[in-house]
Amino acid sequence: MSTLRDLAEEHTQLRPSDIDHLHRIAGDWQLLSDLSFADLLLWVPVDGDGTFLCVAQVRPTTAPTAYLDDQVGRIVGGPEVAHLDVAHGQGRIWREGDPVWYGDVPARHEAIPVRLRTADGEAGEVIAVVGRDTNLSTARTPSQLELNYLTTADDLAQMIADGTFPPPRHPGETTSAPRVGDGLVRLDANGKVTYASPNAQSAYRRLGYASHLVGEDLAKLHRRLAGDPLEGTDAGNAVLAALRGEAPPRREIDARGATMLTRALPLMPAGVPIGALVLVRDITEVRRRDRALITKDATIREIHHRVKNNLQTVAALLRLQARRVAMPEARVALEESVRRVASIALVHETLSMSSDEAVEFDGIVDRVASAATEVAATEVSVGMRRQGSFGVLPAEIATSLVMILNELLLNAVEHGFPAGEEGAAGPRDGAEPAVVVSAHRFRKQLHVSVTDNGRGLPEQFDAERGGNLGLQIVRALVTGELRGTIELRNGATGGTEAVLVVPLARGTTDRLTT
Repeated sequence: MSTLRDLAEEHTQLRPSDIDHLHRIAGDWQLLSDLSFADLLLWVPVDGDGTFLCVAQVRPTTAPTAYLDDQVGRIVGGPEVAHLDVAHGQGRIWREGDPVWYGDVPARHEAIPVRLRTADGEAGEVIAVVGRDTNLSTARTPSQLELNYLTTADDLAQMIADGTFPPPRHPGETTSAPRVGDGLVRLDANGKVTYASPNAQSAYRRLGYASHLVGEDLAKLHRRLAGDPLEGTDAGNAVLAALRGEAPPRREIDARGATMLTRALPLMPAGVPIGALVLVRDITEVRRRDRALITKDATIREIHHRVKNNLQTVAALLRLQARRVAMPEARVALEESVRRVASIALVHETLSMSSDEAVEFDGIVDRVASAATEVAATEVSVGMRRQGSFGVLPAEIATSLVMILNELLLNAVEHGFPAGEEGAAGPRDGAEPAVVVSAHRFRKQLHVSVTDNGRGLPEQFDAERGGNLGLQIVRALVTGELRGTIELRNGATGGTEAVLVVPLARGTTDRLTT
């Protein structure tokens, strides 16, 4: 199914700013649909042929829908769009006409013109029409709640026609929560509560306010609940801002161990400020879970920190033991173990500073590569560089991969440019000795290569079984832990290439470092 933008660009001459405004309406009109107990359809005129195209649709959560079938992409014309023609051509809300039938469902048509205000704040031309279609099959005598919902819906509908609704979305606000059903409070122009839904009354009761809300000055009440009656709290100031015609960001109130999210919206039909709409939602349980997650994350980071410290202690003990060993072979083996333990400690050190179980791997590779050139047993100065980016890797991949790269880099330096072999130590053509680590992602796989311009693999080298303990560890980790593949081969222009392919889990992030 094509998106709103796709449909508008294909069938109309609407400007990008017009389409952006339609997107804002579609992002915030669940509120109007729930208050209206009606389906909302966003219609745009098709160029030059008198027809209208439906580019978006929303169904109410407070009433049955008038349309069982999706209407997006439908093009209609003739008598069926007469109400849309009036709203679009005359720029007024259309409410006349008899009910219409959609199959067995009777429905009432309304049409609301959509305007985008100009840069100087004037009401612009009509760019679209919102159809408000109410299912009449369950019509009944409206309650006080329903009457207040409908009155507020009419005010917001007029604001759409004026170009003052929806308000701009504030940075960081990705949804329009809280919703109508969570709790609704309506204020008059003086900030006094004229109506509060039962759910809103219950939310305030959680904060410690047991009396009825009607007649209360809501801004002052928010200050009292927050324990700061003299200074303006965020939630109290938000109510005052809405009464001034502004659309403040959502605010929270904490009191008596409970938390309530509030959203204040101005009510200004025809440009006249008549009060404000405040939506509230009890989010106490949500915030309790957030705090539990924060505690859990802190605990996990502390565990990684302690694991890192323990690994560094193990490395220090092995290093101390290596100094006391008389046999050169044993000393070398212990020193190699120190490097392996230290490379794993790098991952846990990074995880201890991260908020999740994933690491920016490029920094770890750079540190391992730098360490490999410093500790490798060779007399040749070898340059190290990285091409591409590993991006963010989960801990289970990073821990094995850092050991693999540590072994491959040490092998590249020590065996590609061995000490004491003048004729074989340097690269061909007088180039500087170098090792390059390359990485890129392709089709949910991480492709890694470690390439040097040294002497290459020895003759009769068995890539499957040959090599020292380090290469045996590499093969075991690649095929066992990472379920990947590795190939060791001579480069086309000399030197050695180790090519590694690691499958990435479906949930692994594709974000790359810059």
